[in-house]
Order: sequence, then structure tokens, then C-alpha cells
Amino acid sequence: MDLLGHGTAARPTDPAAYGEVDELVQRTLPDGPVDAVGFSAGAGILLQLAVDHPGRFRRLALLGLGDNAFGGHDMSGAIIAALEDRSGPEDVQGTLFRRLADSAGNDPGALVAFLGRPVRRLTESELTKVTCPVLVVLGDRDFVGGADRLVASLPTAKLVTLPGVDHFATPSNFGAIDAVINFLEAP
Repeated sequence: MDLLGHGTAARPTDPAAYGEVDELVQRTLPDGPVDAVGFSAGAGILLQLAVDHPGRFRRLALLGLGDNAFGGHDMSGAIIAALEDRSGPEDVQGTLFRRLADSAGNDPGALVAFLGRPVRRLTESELTKVTCPVLVVLGDRDFVGGADRLVASLPTAKLVTLPGVDHFATPSNFGAIDAVINFLEAP
């Protein structure tokens, strides 16, 4: 499924429209425990749902999410500046984000609104509620930083680090794809 403001989903440009995006995802998921894979903001939303709805997931694969789940490493200001064409050519990550957003057919105004939504930062104690197996996949060049704190806080988490891979390359990296497939197919 596409998150609100992304891909083929509705694209509101008011940040208030994204206030309950996590519950919208929750209502969209099929009944019963499910396997879920999320990337970046989608991974963060899935993790929040796993905290708020224990037992909702059978397995959870989180790509492009690390210790930024607790706060810090917030790139939203720089990304918003790039989406609003306020960053210069020296902002390589912002320029890349803008080009990827444009090439995927996203509406920059909707992405700015999505990034402007209120985001709940999780705590280590909340993450102990997540009892399903969790796979964290993160490139060693990802701007979100590391994932040691996140993995240590999740009772059943495993980390796969992708050498030479940045945030945007993670979902299409064969190492990431293999890790997720193997994780989901495990008994």
C-alpha cells in the first residue's frame, strides 16, 4: 500500500490531514497477524503500530529506519527545503530526494505536508511490547545513522547492514531484498 501523500494514495497538502496516518494504515491492513515490510517513514509507522497493537504483526521488516526512531537525525527540514526548491546544488541528499520524488510522480506539496505531521518518538520501554520477530535493514551510508539502540531495544530484532548502501538505495538493493525474503520465509 502507498502511504497517504505517496505514490497512488490521496495527496493532501495540509499537515493536519496526516495526523492519524498510522491508524489509517492499521485500518487498511488485512485482519489477523500479518507480515509487513516498510521503508523509511513507512517503517516508522509500522513500528509504532507494533507498539500500539501488540500481536498485530507476525513478522516485521523495517528498512531505512534506525536509531532515528527515538528522535535525532531528523532530516525533514533539509528534505522540506529541497522539496520546496529552497536548497542549493551543494545539498546533494536534498537534490537526490527531490529528483526521486519527482521521478516517482509524487506531489512535493503533499510530501512537505507529510513531513510536517506530528511524529511520536518511541522509547526503549515501549519497544519491549514488540514481541514478533523484527528485521532491521540499514545501509552503512544511510543518513539516519546506526541502529544499535533500536535493535537492542527490540526483544527479537536482527540487524542486517548493507555495505556501501545509502538510504535511497536500500529498497532496491539485492542484499536487502534477499534478507527480507529469507526473513519472511523463515519457519
